Amino acid sequence: MPSTPKPATAIETPSPAPPRRGRGRRPADEVRADVLRTVGELLLAEGLADFTIERAARLSGVSKTTIYKWWPSRGALALDGYFHAVEPTLAFSDTGDIRADLSSQLHAFGHLVGETPAGRLLAELIGASQTDAELAVAYRALYSSERRHLAVARMERAQASGQLRADVDPQVVVDQLWGAVYHRLLIPDEPITPAFIDALLDNLLDGIVTPGH
Repeated sequence: MPSTPKPATAIETPSPAPPRRGRGRRPADEVRADVLRTVGELLLAEGLADFTIERAARLSGVSKTTIYKWWPSRGALALDGYFHAVEPTLAFSDTGDIRADLSSQLHAFGHLVGETPAGRLLAELIGASQTDAELAVAYRALYSSERRHLAVARMERAQASGQLRADVDPQVVVDQLWGAVYHRLLIPDEPITPAFIDALLDNLLDGIVTPGH
């Protein structure tokens, strides 16, 4: 059984960029990874307000020209850095038990956005995407669509094995479960707690209507 991903933790300050290798040009993948690591750590430590491409370039040791070649805007870079930082935490296990896998993933997501700086940052990115068209495109392509795809694919495998009814729409289940967490993140009238996650799963998987009614 795959291990449950560890929750993301706050990072106080960005780590210094690793020294360059002699006079040779570093591989593009290595340079890109340096930028994403630096951006992810910076955003989790400080949030989006004071984030600029200039700061990302200075802290990562990568030129602004190179950064703009890969990311068209501050928002697109921030989103990619965020996703790079939290991706391991949001891995979707497949143990063969759909209820256990939904619980593991939803609890990991709930902890991430409810109890770590990543939640504040995600709310800021969603807010910024309302006025940053390039960030909105990046958010859908890199983050939300990919997260939805992983969940839907896992539920479709559960349908194929008979664990979920064939007439269940996995897309709607994603909205019911993860959408409820996003609602509490963006409209924080109530906290995102483990008990809340358990109630979401129980209500959906066990039903809320009394038998016979």
